Amino acid sequence: MTRIVEAAQTRFGRPVQKVTAPGGEGRSSFRLHFGDMDVIATLRPTVRRTHLEAFVLERLRLHSDDLPKCLGVVGEVLFQSDVGRRRLNQEIVRHADSSQLDLAAQAVAAIFRLQSAARRTEFQHMLPVLGDSNAWVTNLVEGVDTLQPYSMGIDNRFDRAAAAERLANPGRQFVKWDCRSGNAALDRAGRLRCFDFEYSGLRHGAEDFAWLIGDEAWPIAPDKMVDVMIDAFDPGCGYRIDDYLDYLSVYLTFHCVQRFKLIVKEARKRGWLSKERVRKYDDAGVHPEFAMQICRVGAYFAAQSPITAPLTRNFDGAVDSFEAILRDGRSLKSA
Repeated sequence: MTRIVEAAQTRFGRPVQKVTAPGGEGRSSFRLHFGDMDVIATLRPTVRRTHLEAFVLERLRLHSDDLPKCLGVVGEVLFQSDVGRRRLNQEIVRHADSSQLDLAAQAVAAIFRLQSAARRTEFQHMLPVLGDSNAWVTNLVEGVDTLQPYSMGIDNRFDRAAAAERLANPGRQFVKWDCRSGNAALDRAGRLRCFDFEYSGLRHGAEDFAWLIGDEAWPIAPDKMVDVMIDAFDPGCGYRIDDYLDYLSVYLTFHCVQRFKLIVKEARKRGWLSKERVRKYDDAGVHPEFAMQICRVGAYFAAQSPITAPLTRNFDGAVDSFEAILRDGRSLKSA
């Protein structure tokens, strides 16, 4: 905290009046309150991530208003504009169904605009390719075994090699990564912007939407999100919409498995958390209802592709298991 405040006072030439932690004290970002403005200061685990994020913000901001302004870097600390305190993950549950869909449409449109803006930069030749190793893809596919204790065994018809082939080397388009709803906020005028670009890189592009739809705290049904995707689809991304949605379905299936793994791991370690706490601190969705939600999303998207269709019953079985856990009030350790 001392390093951040000293860096801020060096950069802006005036004292910081107050510091708050929007994501909790253990996170890397803090809101610095000056007399006439608020600034977000971020101290990433590595200098490389700090400078990558600053580079992405500066270049994208030339073509898009859907992200914060980079206000400078001092040592290891990145300063950026405050895009608002109304985080999307909390804001969306305060609205009725129709308004929730409007917010979902804003989020999807913003991601497509960011990717379009990135195509007007040099990112394709400069950013790292994400998930570009066989080990990364294999780990993604093999994660399905996490579902076995909560459902029947993995169907023999599930072809792991075919799944890995579909996920490997899918493209070289900009992805923000980690587009969960907790990483977007609305300002006082209701304008939505995305933040946290430290993991940006290159891949297919649909992964960003997988992070949004495959957010266990996201309250919108998967079939409705597909309708939102179809309405907002940007043909400038270079894919036909049917192929794009097919890849999204396959990737999102395994993304849901990864989120499920995280929930199970954290529930065993910490016990269940309240949904309010999860949303407030943008934490992993360590609540039985969130576990059920991610499995429902996984089941829906698994059913959309022949590659992943055999996994549908595993997701359905996991939903039933966690429904029983919720009904009986059990911890995961005793389940």
